[in-house]
Amino acid sequence: MLFESTKDVLNWYQKGDRVITKSFIDGVPWGEIKSHSIDEKFFPVLLYMRDIETMTTRYFDELMKSATGKEPVIRQFMEQWATEEPVHGQLLSRFLEEAGCPQEKDWKQKGFDGLTLSYRLRSKIQEWITLPFGKNFTSVHMTWGAIHEYSTLTGYRRLWELAGHPVLEYILKAVAREEAKHSMFYWSVANINLKESPFRQQLARYLIEKFWKPVGEGVKTQAESNIVIRTLFSGHDGVEQIRTYVNNRIAQLPGFETLTRVTDRISKTALSG
Repeated sequence: MLFESTKDVLNWYQKGDRVITKSFIDGVPWGEIKSHSIDEKFFPVLLYMRDIETMTTRYFDELMKSATGKEPVIRQFMEQWATEEPVHGQLLSRFLEEAGCPQEKDWKQKGFDGLTLSYRLRSKIQEWITLPFGKNFTSVHMTWGAIHEYSTLTGYRRLWELAGHPVLEYILKAVAREEAKHSMFYWSVANINLKESPFRQQLARYLIEKFWKPVGEGVKTQAESNIVIRTLFSGHDGVEQIRTYVNNRIAQLPGFETLTRVTDRISKTALSG
């Protein structure tokens, strides 16, 4: 599906109904979770996902200070996106609670309070760096967002396949439907912006090649990120899923035809040890 304008992308996005509604949440068979076993090796993965989904409001606040966030179409999308993502975190938290995984009572506040000085400083530097590029930096934000959303979507799919827990699969498939729409929005807006300018293609490609990191790394440590990668994508089959569903999808964007950065980074961790 290709769109002519960013407004067309927004119209498509806003036409769809929310997947995760109150009725959906009320209808999850929470009481059946303990009836099915789940390997505890997946708990760190779920905790990581819980935290990153919850802390997307931080990214929203940062993006709203940039020229990208001031574009009306992107702002409208991001305002809805920022309400959907934390609900995903709440669902994961509830699942962990019902599954018997210990969670700190104030885990959410500790997550925000725990942002390191280096992270806060890096965030401020990134804000300054984007200023001279103005709207040209939108292509970077949207391509980066597309990589993260497709990575998240692929991670959820891999998790429900490996964990084999029916209630978790039911929850994650609903979350994945919303993540798929987010992925499509980011990719489509990136595609439109990149088509308009070779400079934007060069800028986005350079910054992603040099600075892209897996979802959540920065907020979380590289060691924590690596645990998630090894748990979900170890072996050549796992790496192939990243290549197929993330790297190759981004390689369809103008200027990214020869991209291998995502596959290279994941395989370096997934195939080590």
